Amino acid sequence: MLGVIGVLISIALVIFLAFKGWSIIPASLLCSLVVILTNNAEIWSSISGSYADGFKYFIGAFFLIFFFGSLFGKAMGDSGCANSISYKLLNTFGAKRALLVVILSTATLTYGGVNVFVVVFTIYPIAAVLFKEADLPKRLIVGALALGAGTFSMTALPGTPAIQNLIPAQVIGTPATAAPVLGIVASVIMFALGYWYLSWQSRVAERNDEHFVPGPNDDFERMSLVDPSLLPDWRLAFLPLVCVIGLIVILKNINPIYAVTIALIAGTALTNVLFWKRISDPLKTLNEGVSQSVMPLLNTAAIVGFGFVVKGVVAFQAFVDFALSLPLPPLASAACAVNIMAGITGSASGGLTIFMKTMGPKYMEMGIDPEVLHRICSVASGGLDSLPHSGAVITLLMVMGVTHKEGYKDLGVVTVLFPLVATVAIILLALMGIR
Repeated sequence: MLGVIGVLISIALVIFLAFKGWSIIPASLLCSLVVILTNNAEIWSSISGSYADGFKYFIGAFFLIFFFGSLFGKAMGDSGCANSISYKLLNTFGAKRALLVVILSTATLTYGGVNVFVVVFTIYPIAAVLFKEADLPKRLIVGALALGAGTFSMTALPGTPAIQNLIPAQVIGTPATAAPVLGIVASVIMFALGYWYLSWQSRVAERNDEHFVPGPNDDFERMSLVDPSLLPDWRLAFLPLVCVIGLIVILKNINPIYAVTIALIAGTALTNVLFWKRISDPLKTLNEGVSQSVMPLLNTAAIVGFGFVVKGVVAFQAFVDFALSLPLPPLASAACAVNIMAGITGSASGGLTIFMKTMGPKYMEMGIDPEVLHRICSVASGGLDSLPHSGAVITLLMVMGVTHKEGYKDLGVVTVLFPLVATVAIILLALMGIR
């Protein structure tokens, strides 16, 4: 019993430390120590064994994806391609549809393989100018960016190169395009509900006399809209994204990690070939792309290491037994288990890795279609991962200068509630034999 309490305390401590601004690496080590001591485990073997094994596993399995994803995103940003695509959507839908422009711009870049942190830094200046022009409260930018980057384009759209779509593929050997119908249905649900909610909130804000209030870091002289004539032609700018997605689909029969790596390398090469003259300092782009891949990789690996410590203690079996004993169909209990792990770690990729490595085989033994398990677990991982202690949530709010009190409600609705609704919907479809 003490061991179970210790695990629960460690989860609460992770949330508390994240709110206090701790880096996830020391926080994960401290919380691992709480788990070890309350479960009477051996400290050194747990840290050098379980924690290090989880850390090494994640870095070894997904280093190339983080590296080339960051490099591709940096090349797309420095060449002006990301901005060109955003401005095309702006011209198509107009500034009055600022919410839709931000959601679609973010989702397009994320689905095309651009690193989510690169997307946030690229889109936020455009979003801030648009929302200021439309006089929409800044908190809604948080929800719009989160909806575009952290929901359907991350877990549901077939073929997405997001790590949350590749973890099940790596473990159970399914393609990145697994269960495409379920993925498309989940995407439509998350997008439709999210856009409806944010649009409703914009009308509520207008009735409540809410206005756009710049943050201390918002320099509108620097953030003013760029002359589109100075950017690459949007049709050419789209080609690297088409290249990445096209290759992922074409190479669907090989190891998905290899397929996505090849696609990202090709997309990066094509970006450099087409826009070499627009990248003012190629070496700087390369070095910064490498640097930007390191911290997200290490932070996620640290959370996975913490999860492996939890997995290695006796109390973990109580959580496994709880998930397996739920009076639900196996697909539903698998989705619940993934959410529990994602909630514990505050990370979709961390929680999904722990689930697939520790419990995935048990569900495969039940005769579940691997592609269906892949898609449902991927979509489910995008639910409780976005609780307030999530590193991605904290980073997003920090970049935009918005507090949890101001921005978390909208973010939580679109990245926690609606993905859970989508998960339930596709479980029902899967039980009807649809995949």
